[in-house]
Amino acid sequence: MNLNKINNVYFLGIGGIGMSALARYFKFIGKNVAGYDRNATDITDGLQAIGIDVHFEEDIEKISEVFTNKENTLVVYTPAVPKTHKEYVYFSENSFTIQKRAAVLGLITKDTYCFAVAGTHGKTTTSAILAHILKETGTPITAFLGGVSENFNTNFIIEGNKYTVVEADEFDRSFLHLSPTVACITTMDADHLDVYGDEVGIKEAFVEFTKKLKSKGKLFVKSGLPIDGITYGIEDKSDYTINNIKITDSTYHFDLKTPTEFIEGVRFNKPGKHNLLNALAALAMAATIGTPLSRLADALSSFKGIKRRFSYQINEKNLVYIDDYAHHPTEIDAVHEAVRSAHPNKRVTAIFQPHLFSRTKDFAPEFSKSLACFDEIILLDIYPAREEPMEGVTSDWLLGMIKHPDKQKVTKEELPEVLKKSTSQVFLSIGAGDIGQEVNSIKKTLSEKIQ
Repeated sequence: MNLNKINNVYFLGIGGIGMSALARYFKFIGKNVAGYDRNATDITDGLQAIGIDVHFEEDIEKISEVFTNKENTLVVYTPAVPKTHKEYVYFSENSFTIQKRAAVLGLITKDTYCFAVAGTHGKTTTSAILAHILKETGTPITAFLGGVSENFNTNFIIEGNKYTVVEADEFDRSFLHLSPTVACITTMDADHLDVYGDEVGIKEAFVEFTKKLKSKGKLFVKSGLPIDGITYGIEDKSDYTINNIKITDSTYHFDLKTPTEFIEGVRFNKPGKHNLLNALAALAMAATIGTPLSRLADALSSFKGIKRRFSYQINEKNLVYIDDYAHHPTEIDAVHEAVRSAHPNKRVTAIFQPHLFSRTKDFAPEFSKSLACFDEIILLDIYPAREEPMEGVTSDWLLGMIKHPDKQKVTKEELPEVLKKSTSQVFLSIGAGDIGQEVNSIKKTLSEKIQ
């Protein structure tokens, strides 16, 4: 498919974080762009603000006439939209060119120097750090991010087309559409078992991803993963290592060792050793284009973070509220480690919305163990996303598995009163569903507790 011959791009699921970045890209290069999503959000508001038509009713009558010319219209969809969707059915029955988001991203980036970040956890943070330090050091990049950068207030950056930064998403084997020049694998935990079946299946997919590297491409892997590549780690014998870690005023200070260099006093402001590893991976990848490592390290210190990735909403002496996207037990463990290191000896409440019935069922024992590490646990109902309910798989069922004296399941409507009664000093909202839409309400409730 030749994207240069496409005048119109229509998105089914345009409000998704990855889909919206693509929509912004096509709008930027002068295409007609429109789409459907189920709900209005801050993301869809942002798309509409730049002139992209978005509607929220599943109705072919809402499709503007310009997008009904199948000869020059591309339809992009996300797997979250079912193929029974009325608009998908219309485009399919009328022989439009229909592509998954991942396939389109692969087409856009295949002839570029493509940095691709893969892994079951850490993709968004690592790719955002990478985009930030490349941009700060003058590299002309286009970046498609899986979260909204707090430095740029967007999930899409375009300042040139020679270099691209993308997340290599393992869901639905999407990352196999990419052809990276430099790739990274941050983690390979079991996840998306509805797609892969078991841990062996997902590991096989990551191995297949490594075969997508361009000739003479470079692969970075976190130390300990069962894949050959250039290794990175913390205080070990990896090719790239972080050593002599100190924390001062919530800022990490550390030394950086590479196969050829040693740099002292690097600074990074995001808590948690998982974030140190993300930063190290980004630095190692960025250095492949020849930018001095010292300049890249300096740029690291100004990285602010990503919305919904350990994002401080309130940070006062007596009350802290952090919002995070964590939706897998390993991610919850990482958030727990980060909050304990940043706010030691404080009582911590976790407000968790499980994401997907299948993931809750597959990892219920692990979720119960991870959540039990907090001082107070508040569960919301499971966010179904693309799934239908599973008999017996509920938040009440998960709550019963958590061995903890201070736990409860509440509705969103009950949450404000529960928070008012809590005696914790630190609050976390975690999950990948629509809990992100509750952040302002939670922030307002907790702000009233500050005296």
